[in-house]
Parts: sequence; structure tokens; C-alpha cells
Amino acid sequence: MTSDSIVIIPTYNEKENIENIIRKVFSLTEVFHIVIVDDGSPDGTADIVKHLQTEYQGLLHILERKGKLGLGTAYIEGFKWVLERDYEYIFEMDADFSHNPEDLPRLRMACVNGADLAIGSRYIKGVNVVNWPMSRVLMSYFASVYVRIITGINIQDATAGFKCYRRTVLETIPLDRIKFIGYAFQIEMKFTAIKYGFNVVEVPIIFTDRTEGTSKMSTKIFKEAFWGVIQIKLTSLFRDYSRLRR
Repeated sequence: MTSDSIVIIPTYNEKENIENIIRKVFSLTEVFHIVIVDDGSPDGTADIVKHLQTEYQGLLHILERKGKLGLGTAYIEGFKWVLERDYEYIFEMDADFSHNPEDLPRLRMACVNGADLAIGSRYIKGVNVVNWPMSRVLMSYFASVYVRIITGINIQDATAGFKCYRRTVLETIPLDRIKFIGYAFQIEMKFTAIKYGFNVVEVPIIFTDRTEGTSKMSTKIFKEAFWGVIQIKLTSLFRDYSRLRR
């Protein structure tokens, strides 16, 4: 089955979730293709995906990388692979069900209706987070406040990783100049899309913390995001965003 939509899912040690998330996406009424970008998971995540490829021929793809190279570089590699093919709507989604696959059609429809980038937002209508301790909710919420203050972008959920891009956004952003690899990557991509003049909208979702597998959050990732926001803003002062969009 052909589709104009593809979901990029980066993985590292997601054997408990990967088959279920793939089957859930393929169970949707609308057709979405999937590309898994696996960072050499020692738990056999890639083997599970390759086994499922025999069942979902032409719908399920995998890019295997040697070692844990970071979220941002996984998405950049996925973006480049997708842009060599004829997809119009390109999604970012986690493997652990913190992002509900049933929200994929809503994000796509936001782009069909005029958005260039649709963000699955936890904070556009209150705080919609399930199973997180209050300390992490507060850290995430005030991280977005911090991003708004430093960068000036009006995004309620600046660190969100559930997104739908129209193809033109990823064709316009110089992907090789995206610097960060952790949560700052998510901020940098939103900031850059806005600086290029794209229409960015937030779609309310409910975020549910993983129940299987291990979180990839670390102090190093948090520090990168904190200092990265300042670097993103300073760098933007010396960058030309006037290049015409394709």
C-alpha cells in the first residue's frame, strides 16, 4: 500500500515495545509507513523489526547504525532517507507509547489544513501528562517557559518530540547545520522552522510515560538542553533565514 506519510521511530533497546508500536501504527485506518532508526540495540530490537518486515513488506523499513549516536542524529539520518522518497508528511514519534499512535491522523490533518509543522503538545490545554512524577512534570513545563523567554518563540511545549512536518520544512532547513543531539535537538528544529517563516501549530495530546523499557533521559541531556537554548539563540543572530522556501 502506498502512502504520503511516514513515521520515523528512533530506537535503542526497545524490544519490549517495538513490535506493539509497529502493529498499532499499521492497525490505523489511515496508512502510515514506518522507518525505524536503530542505534545498534544490544537487546535485539533490530532483529524484531527485520522479522516484522516479512509481514509488512514495503511498509516497514529499518536503518541500522553502529552504536548509540543520539536522538538528533537518528532523526537527521531518517529525514535524509525519507527525503530521497516521495513522502509529503514526515513524523517523529517515540517507540515507548508515550506518544499515542492514534494521534497521528490528527497531526497529519493539522498539516493538511495549513500547518507546516504540527506539534503534539502536552501543555496547550493545561498539563496533559500521565504517570510522570510531579518533579519531572514541573521540569518539563518550566523548560518550555525557559525556552520561550530565551528564544522568543511562542511554543507551549518546546521540548515535544511528537511532530508532523510537511516535506518542504525539511527540504528548507539545512539539516547538516543542526547542532544538538538530545532534547535540545527538538527545540532547535522548532526554532529553526519558525525562523524560516513556517506555520507551526500545536495539537493537544495526552502524553503517557512508558510502562516498558528504560527511559533515555539523563543529566547530560538536560544540561545540553539548558545551555543549548542560549547557543541556539546566539547563533541565530548571525544566521540568514531569508532564503526562499521551495
